[in-house]
Amino acid sequence: MTRKKTLSRFGVSLDGDLLGRFDAYIAREGYTCRSKAIADLIRKEFVADDFAKGATVAGAVTVVYDHHKREVVNRLLDIQHDHGDIIISAQHVHLDHDNCLEIIAVKGLGAEVKLLADALKAVKGVKHATLSVTSAGR
Repeated sequence: MTRKKTLSRFGVSLDGDLLGRFDAYIAREGYTCRSKAIADLIRKEFVADDFAKGATVAGAVTVVYDHHKREVVNRLLDIQHDHGDIIISAQHVHLDHDNCLEIIAVKGLGAEVKLLADALKAVKGVKHATLSVTSAGR
C-alpha cells in the first residue's frame, strides 16, 4: 500500500542577514530552491533526533587502520562478528602498503550502531574512525 504524499506550503520570516547566509549555503550546496534545502535540514534534524532516541537508523562506519599493527585485523573482525545483526555489508580497501580502509554499512537501533562504532574506533592500531547516520527509509 502506497501513501499519497501531499505538498503543503507555509511562510517563513527570517532576518535579512540570516536569509543571506542561508541563500549562500544553498548555493554552495548546489540546491536550486529554498524548499528542498529547508526540507533536507528538517530531515537532518529528525535523523539526529531518531539516533539520539535510539530509533532505527542506517549508516556507515569508516575505519582507517595500519594492518601491520599486531592483531588489529583480527580484533576488528571479531567486533564485526559480535555485531553481525546490524551489519549489512563491509568493504575492505587497500589505501597503500600500510593502511586499509573498512566501510561498514549498518542498520539498527541508534544505541547499537553507536556501540559498534565506538568499539571499532577504540581498537589499538585504528588511526581514524567515523560514524555517519541517516534515515532507515522513513
